[in-house]
Amino acid sequence: MSWRVVVRPEVWDDVDEATRWYDARADGLGNEFVEEVIRVLDALADNPLLNSRRHPRKNIRWRYPERFPYRVIFEVSEDDGVVIVGAVLHAARHDRHWQGRF
Repeated sequence: MSWRVVVRPEVWDDVDEATRWYDARADGLGNEFVEEVIRVLDALADNPLLNSRRHPRKNIRWRYPERFPYRVIFEVSEDDGVVIVGAVLHAARHDRHWQGRF
């Protein structure tokens, strides 16, 4: 089954903020971060339940990119076959930064 991945607009703000931070540290590092996020989004379309961790609330899950300490936070609607990505935030950030998005 192929899942439909919907990315909320706020996610791109999250990615842009992190990209600028990484680019300030090393040329090209921001692009590598974006590539990792895209890989996670592609993997969610294949199987959002694989290698993801479940939040105790609702159907909220997250998956970590390979090289960066960030979480791609998403909601799974198994009945509809839809994954809604609501945030891409540093793993150390408190859940309150994304909870209002779902």
